[in-house]
Order: sequence, then C-alpha cells, then structure tokens
Amino acid sequence: MAGGELAFSGYRRDDGRYGARNAVLVLGLNGLVARAAARIAESVSGTVLFASSYGRGQYGADRASHSAQLAGLGRNPNVAATLVVGADRGTTDEFAHAIAVARKPVASIALDDVGEDALELSLRGMRLAAQLVRDASRLRRERAPLASLFLAAECGHSDATSGLASNPLVGRVVDRLIDAGGTAVFGETIEWLGAEQLLAQRASRPDVARAIAAAVERREAAVAATGVDLTGSNPGAENIRGGLSTIEEKSLGAIAKGGARAVSGVLAIAEAPAAPGLYVMDGPAFSPESMTGFAAAGAQAMLFTTGAGNSYCSAIAPTIKVSARPDTAVRLATQIDFDASAMFEGREDLDAAADRLLALLLEVCSGTRTWGEVLGETGESVIRIGGSL
Repeated sequence: MAGGELAFSGYRRDDGRYGARNAVLVLGLNGLVARAAARIAESVSGTVLFASSYGRGQYGADRASHSAQLAGLGRNPNVAATLVVGADRGTTDEFAHAIAVARKPVASIALDDVGEDALELSLRGMRLAAQLVRDASRLRRERAPLASLFLAAECGHSDATSGLASNPLVGRVVDRLIDAGGTAVFGETIEWLGAEQLLAQRASRPDVARAIAAAVERREAAVAATGVDLTGSNPGAENIRGGLSTIEEKSLGAIAKGGARAVSGVLAIAEAPAAPGLYVMDGPAFSPESMTGFAAAGAQAMLFTTGAGNSYCSAIAPTIKVSARPDTAVRLATQIDFDASAMFEGREDLDAAADRLLALLLEVCSGTRTWGEVLGETGESVIRIGGSL
C-alpha cells in the first residue's frame, strides 16, 4: 500500500486538523467542581469527561504544566467542542480562551455565576453541554489524508514479545506514517535508559541529540537523589515474569516502537509538534500520565503494545491494543484489538503485519470503536510535577 494513497474519514476542524472522534469535552478545572462536571457528563450523551482533582494552590512549573495539559485536551482535534467548568470566573475564562485559539466552540460556567450553588452549576452546565453536542452532531466525516494523522505509541506490561515483535511492528507503522508526511510521538523517558545513545544517534540535529541525553540524565538523577535504585524497580515484576531481565533489554524494546526515522525534536508534556515528523516526549513511564501528555499535545490515535495485557485507554484518543503474545491474544480477546502472534511465531512477516495494523488504525480513525471504548476502559491522568501551596 502506498502511503500517499491512504486516508481515513475524519471530522475537519476549523484549524485544518481532522478529528477521529467528535465528542464534547466536559472539562472540570479543579476539585471544587469535579463532581458537578461529572454530573453534567453523566447526564448528556455524546460527552467525554475530564475533571481534575487539582487546580488550586499550584505554582511555577507545576501550574504551567497542569494548565497546558488541560487546555491541550480541549484543543485536541478529536474534541468537537468544550464545556469549561470552573470555580472562579477569571480562571474559567483563561482556560476557555486558551482552548478557543484552536478555533473550536467553547462554552463555560463557573461557581461565581451561580452563587456557589453546585446543583445550579450542574443544571446550567447540562443545558450548555446539550447544545454543544447537538451542534457537533451536525458535523460529517470527510476524507482525511494520512499525512494529517498524529499518532502516539505507548507500551505497558511489556514482556519479551513486546521487544521482539509488537514494538518493531508499531515502529514499522510509524515509519510508514512519517514517510507519508504524518506525525508520531513516543515517550516514557526513563525507558530510554541504557539505549539513549542509540536514540540520540537518530536525532535530526545535534541539539536534539543533546536534549535526548539530558532528559534521561535529569530523570535518572532525580530518582537517585531519593535513594531509589532503578535496577530494583525497573524492569518491574510483570516485566521480569515476561522474560525481561535488565533495564537495557527493556529500553531497547521500548524505543523500537519509534521505528527508524530521524527524531525531529524532544517535546515537553502537552507540547504540540511544530511540524510533521517523529518526536519523543520527555514524560513519565506510567502509561496513563504518558498518554494524557500525548493527547494534550494533539494525538488523534494511539497504538499501545502489551505482553501480559493492559486495559487502560485514553478517553480522548482511541487506543488500539496490540499484543504478539499468543496466550494473551486468546485470553484477553475483548481487550486486544490487534493480534500480532502470527508474526511472533513466524507465520507472518513484518510488512504483512504492518499492512494489517495500518489498515486497522485507519479503520479506527474512521469510526470503528476499540475494545477499550466499547467497555469504557478509558480515562486521562494529568501529570503533577510539584506540590501545592
């Protein structure tokens, strides 16, 4: 299949991007309004919820990161419109304006508007959300070129089959996307440890190579400063049971999901790429936090490899679960979206498997639901990098 001929059916946004989904995001800005935001989302079909437990008393880099992630979720092209639910009008307007720069509909409601009445906040929010959903339902899918896709690659509960089969398979799909003019990202910085020199060799510029090395050194030093020995905690118990014995072995498998193309840059959490190409994101190895960073940066879909199985999916970006472990594909038939065991067992070559996975990716971006979406195994987990006042 020639990359230039491939396409999916997406919702064209006013900023030129295409959404693989068309949900209205109910965005609760802090714990004071989290329950009200949840009530709104529970009452209005066609919405997706993210309600932060934090948002007050944050400062410095932690506040900046928190704000970037929440606004980034609202700007994701899979989101048709956003209802911002806040406590004070000033902060609520700040987030509404940050999301509106993506030229999409935004409505807002704050406790300030209703005399601190959470029930009234919920009722007014339901009416606003209902109107946004009704308006979004008038949109129709249209042909979207493969080059318009921003794909994220993630792994979790990895084992030997991940590094040998699933991750190289995802890497081959990433290569095809990049060759077609698209964009891809992978992260989990601490899981580059031991392989960071190889990753840095793929950097498009010397400053990118230095940034890759510095990101690993920074996280390794932060862990060491607490007295924790990474060799005792990474690989984890589930990785060891699956046949991974060292950090280096795990890292070599982890970076394989980034394919073989040049790395164009190192992104901060929730940072959108400035141009098409392959990027790495300096972020946590914990999948929910890593994936929220990708979604906040604008990723429309995710390929998530696993050995033993891992049910977590992004609420914003449809997440395709890939496993090459034969017993996992059978045992978790309503979790694993793509069975790569034939490739692992030598019954299918890498390119044939990549053809199938790319076809599934485009099918999902065109509306087919993943198992995680069908079963509601979805969420977002915003990263904290500091304490609150």
